[in-house]
Amino acid sequence: MSQGGNPLQGLRRRFRPRSRPRFEGLSFNRLIPNILTMLGLCAGLVAVRFAIDGRWPQAAAFIVVAGVIDGLDGRLARLLKATSRFGAEFDSLADFLSFGVAPALVLYLWSMNALGPIGFVPCLFFAVCSALRLARFNAALDVGLEKPKPAYAYNFFTGVPAPAGAGCALFPLFAALALGDWGWGGVSGVLRHPVFVGLVLVVVGGLMVSTLPSWSFKNFKIPRPAVLPLLLGIGVYVALLVAEPWAALAAGGIIYLGMLPFSVRSYLALKAEAEGEATPPAA
Repeated sequence: MSQGGNPLQGLRRRFRPRSRPRFEGLSFNRLIPNILTMLGLCAGLVAVRFAIDGRWPQAAAFIVVAGVIDGLDGRLARLLKATSRFGAEFDSLADFLSFGVAPALVLYLWSMNALGPIGFVPCLFFAVCSALRLARFNAALDVGLEKPKPAYAYNFFTGVPAPAGAGCALFPLFAALALGDWGWGGVSGVLRHPVFVGLVLVVVGGLMVSTLPSWSFKNFKIPRPAVLPLLLGIGVYVALLVAEPWAALAAGGIIYLGMLPFSVRSYLALKAEAEGEATPPAA
């Protein structure tokens, strides 16, 4: 034994366990957003399956679940720094099925098939508009495919987003389910009429592919005097969502459509302000 040495230290070096081999690949945290996207895709498929069986509350509920998941996966990807082009493409494909194909098929089986083959036309129109809306969104992700947007434009979507469009298109189903629970079968039958449902599908599909600016709510700033009323309104809406979920979802679609004119006004005001600042003063 060397002077000043520790015999136990030599034994530890001799019988030290070998280090575990390192495996190459992605960490599980980076896969969580894609897993959520897959769950949203499955929710859209399950909604179609329930619609085929004629179980309309379950079909509508699973489309709502897909919408909730869609609101979480993107934010979670940015929080975990797990954004990727694969995730963006996968999310768009899942959105097309959950918010384009699934609502169209659910409404066709619920109402539009009463018109025969012609009843499928509005459903097809809505699904195609959803695909075009998502394709335009993906094209905007590529650098160089469109001019850089001004700073104020990042607070707005171009057209109605696919999840919001699906919620607005399902307004007749949400309202009919709510009125059916209240015993108002006559009004529920009017909402289920194919002409009304087809009109809703065409209007909402047109809003999705339009150039109408709609709030994205990502960098939306609330004035201080409006914070307390907003919180109270959200609390009331959550209470309504728990007590009468179908009525709350139907009211949510009406509220969103009612906000579109204010969104356009806000966009035009910001645009005029930015252009006024960019214009040099006259000599």
